[in-house]
This record gives sequence, structure tokens and C-alpha cells, in this order.
Amino acid sequence: MAAVSCLLSEDQFLCSICQDVFTDPVSTPCGHNFCKNCISTHWKTNDRYQCPLCKEVFHIRPELHINTFISEMVSQFKSAQQEASSSSKSSSSDQQESNPGEVPCDVCTGTKLKALKSCLVCLVSYCETHLEPHLTASGLKRHQLIDPVENLEARMCTKHDKPLELFCKTDQTCVCMLCPVLDHKMHDVVPLKEGYEGKKAELGKTEAEIQQMIQKRRLKIQQIKHSVGVSEEDADKAKAEGVEIFTSLKEFERGLKELIDTIEEKQRTTEQQAEGFIKELEQEISELIKRRTEVEQLSRSEDHLHLLQSVQSLNIHPPPTKDWTKVRVHLSYEWIVLRAVNQLEDKLSKEMKQLVKAELERVQQYVVNVTLDPDTAYPYLTLSENGKEVNCDGVCKFPPNNPKRFTRCRIVLGKQSFSSGRFYFKVHVKGKTKWTLGVARESINRKGQIKLSPVNGYWTVGLRNGNEYKAYSGPSVRLSLKSRPQKVGVFVDYEEGLVSFYDVDAAALIYSFTGCCFTDKLFPCLSPCLDDGGENAAPLIISPAKVYQRFQLFPLERSGSSRGEAKSFLRA
Repeated sequence: MAAVSCLLSEDQFLCSICQDVFTDPVSTPCGHNFCKNCISTHWKTNDRYQCPLCKEVFHIRPELHINTFISEMVSQFKSAQQEASSSSKSSSSDQQESNPGEVPCDVCTGTKLKALKSCLVCLVSYCETHLEPHLTASGLKRHQLIDPVENLEARMCTKHDKPLELFCKTDQTCVCMLCPVLDHKMHDVVPLKEGYEGKKAELGKTEAEIQQMIQKRRLKIQQIKHSVGVSEEDADKAKAEGVEIFTSLKEFERGLKELIDTIEEKQRTTEQQAEGFIKELEQEISELIKRRTEVEQLSRSEDHLHLLQSVQSLNIHPPPTKDWTKVRVHLSYEWIVLRAVNQLEDKLSKEMKQLVKAELERVQQYVVNVTLDPDTAYPYLTLSENGKEVNCDGVCKFPPNNPKRFTRCRIVLGKQSFSSGRFYFKVHVKGKTKWTLGVARESINRKGQIKLSPVNGYWTVGLRNGNEYKAYSGPSVRLSLKSRPQKVGVFVDYEEGLVSFYDVDAAALIYSFTGCCFTDKLFPCLSPCLDDGGENAAPLIISPAKVYQRFQLFPLERSGSSRGEAKSFLRA
């Protein structure tokens, strides 16, 4: 009964400063009682000597003496608590003993029972029996209970021996109530809960970021695997074409074997490269999953202090990874076949025509919608309302000044730019005696006289004097064409460094710029040239784009330059 009565009146033995049972209780002149260390620390951190309860001010610091009466009462109270703990041992037999790895009760003597909660104020872990005062006593009810944790001493400030109840955002560390006054003056200090919620939100963002990185890498693996599959199809097709060509020429049977060996070796190299990329991606995914698990586990913690302290020792940001956005498995077999076909030019003209036709069909899968940009047009050019036609009628339009506009050359660029992958567009040149078209990089000179060449950022071909076709490769290359093109197709493979021009109706290659190194945006580039008194008045007309469905999944993973391109380039 004594133990019960003590427990019921426990709030009479609590220090109003630390909210715990008195330790070395002392009385102030106004009659209030405090722990000796609590009232001494309180007066040290304030400018005047004042009672924390009644606010009475003492002009001279009172001399403190131990209150023997209160001290004896506290001693009896603690004894009663111990007796109550001893009497409850018999009822604890049905509670679970703590196993290795579990937090034991700090109050239990002898056999340690499994702790049910830890008190962040008492810095003690309690089993079900010893936790009862915290659930019934009014003073102890104010204590903060959490799921049991070990090493509660780490929750005390090592400098001031006070509980870590605040978070310093300036120094990113947990502090006690005295730290902002003594060691963290003028710092941004918030309650532990607020710091916990901020860090937990940050962990959530990091977890989402890591998850997104994992998904991107898994998608990249799918793309690479798809590329390998497409490569196998292209390799089979290339071998079949090679077999067909060399079978018709018995004397080149050895060349057939060499061709197939070369294709197969290239395919093995491609597969090895793809396997290496996949291995790297899977390793990164493994590391990201590990980091995500750590962050996820930490973000689920309801222990404010544990989360904040762990964040300081755990790098919560994603681990360093490789930038995979530019990585591609480059697959191309056409040039291997073409090197062999070049030796058989005279005997394979029919086969070559079929190959060029097939290649033109392939590049047309990358058709894009191109419209002309009036802000770039030379002042004497006339553009249609839909931006698909341009001619030069010799009348100045007096357009506003624009840094993108050409001032001396009859050129206009497309609105669309391209910095990766492949694209194709078609231009009608019927009825014209002069024209120039191709692509140009964004950083070209647009003011004054311009010399068309790749060095200056232009990859173009053109017609002069009605029948003189040239590739402006610096110096210009005269082209010998079997027919006069009415529609010219322009194909660009950015990564391959390839710009090819096709006579669409004849299914023939006009010219190819190969081995180009593109680092800038590319724009379609057109020039209708002077109208020559009406002889060259016909406009250049960009064909509307048609949608092809065949290569919509991974269009950038298809193979590079074509058989027809290489062969016609050599012929030119």
C-alpha cells in the first residue's frame, strides 16, 4: 500500500525544471523546491536570479542548502518504487525475455525482459511492468516514449549532459536546450520534430530520385537488348545479301567467306559491348537498390533523433553513376558488305540499284515535319503561309532586324533543330535551274558573304546552270547524275556523322558526306537562288511528313549508313 500511495503522489516529488524525481533537493527563499543542479544551471543561463515558479526576483544569489525533509521523502519514494518493482517480478514471468539483438529492460534485475518502450527523458528502456508509472503518473505521462532503442546515452549532449531535444539546421546536428545559448548562438535551431520532418521529406525525395534512376537504367537495359535483337536481324539480312551477291560470282567464293566472318566478328563485338553495358547497368541498379533500401528504412523511422543522427553518418544522396543518356550500342554492317561490292561494281549494278531503293525506303522511316523559319530568311525571299515553300522574287520585304537572319545570302533555315538520332526530309526542286539544300549547324555565320562547306558548318548540294550538280564539300565536287532529280531527299545520321542526298524518283544516291563530327544543333537549310528573270521562279517545296509506324519503338537504335550510300558515293 505504501508503494501504491507513493506512486499516486509522485508528482509531489518532481522537480519543475527537469520534470523528474528530485536529486539533491534544495529550497529557495520563496519556499519552492528544485534539484540543486537544475536551479544552479537555470541561474547560470539567465541574467537575474528568479524563481522559475513564482517569478520572485532575488537581488543576491541565495545560498542553497539541501532540504533534508524533502530529501528523506524522495528517498522513501524511491524505496517504495523499488519495492513495487520487486513485487511485480512475479507478474513478469509471463513476459518475454529479451533475446540477442533485442533491447532489454534497464530496470530489470536478474533476468532481463524485453523492453516495450524507451523514454527519451529518462534515457531508460522499460519492460511492460516497469513502464506502468509512465502510463499512470501525471508527471511521467509528459515524457516522450518511443519504440525501444539501444545506446540511449548517445541522446545526451556530451558537453552539457542534457537531452538532445533540438536540431541545429546551420550545423546540421542535434543539440540540447543549452547549446543555442552557449555554443550555437545566432544559429537556425528548430525543435527535433521539425528537423525530423524536414529530413524525412528530403529522404523521400532522395528515395524517389534513386527509384527514377533505377527505372531509367532498367529501360536502358531493355533498349540495349532490343538493339542487340535488331542487330541480329540486320546481321542476318546482311549475310543473306552477301550470300546472294557472291553466290552469283563463283570466282569470289573466298570473298564471301571473308565477308561473313567479318560480319560475325562485328556482331560478336557488338554483343560483347552490349553485355558490358548491361553488366555496368545491373551493377549500378544493385548499388542504387542498396542505397534506396537504406534510405527507405531510415525514412520509416519514427525516432526523430535517430533519423537525424543517422543522416549525418549516412550519405543519403544517390551514389555516383554513369551518364547513360548518350550511350548507344552502335550497330552497322552495311559498309562491310559495300567494301566487297565495290570490287564488283560493273557486275552488280542491278543488285546495287535494288539496294539503294531498299536503303531509301529505310531512311524514309525517319521522316520529320520541317517548316521554314521566317526569322532566318534573307530579306528578298518569299515564304508561303504554311512555311513549306520559298522562292526569290527580287523584292525586299524589309523584315525586322534579327540576329538569326541571313543578310547577304539567299538562305532560309528550318524551325526544327536536331542534335541526336536520325532525320529525313524531302524537297521538290522541279522546274528550277538553280537551288541549294542540305543542313547547317546553329553556330554558322549568317552575316555577309558565306562560303558553303562543312568547315563553315554547311553540308549541302546544289544545281547551277540547269545541269551542273555539285556537292559543296570544300572544294566543291562535280556530280555526274544519270537523271535530273525532281525530288531530293535529305537524310542525316547525327551519331554516324552522315549526311546523304537522294534522287527520290530514281531511287539513287546523289552524294554522301561521311565521317562528319557534329557537336551543334543541325537545321534544314534551303536556298532557291535568284529567279533569273523568271527562269528560276519555281519555289522549293518541302513535302509534308508521312508517319511511319515500323520504327517508332526505338528509332535511334537502328543501324547507320547504307549500302547504296557508300556505293553511290564512291561512284560520284
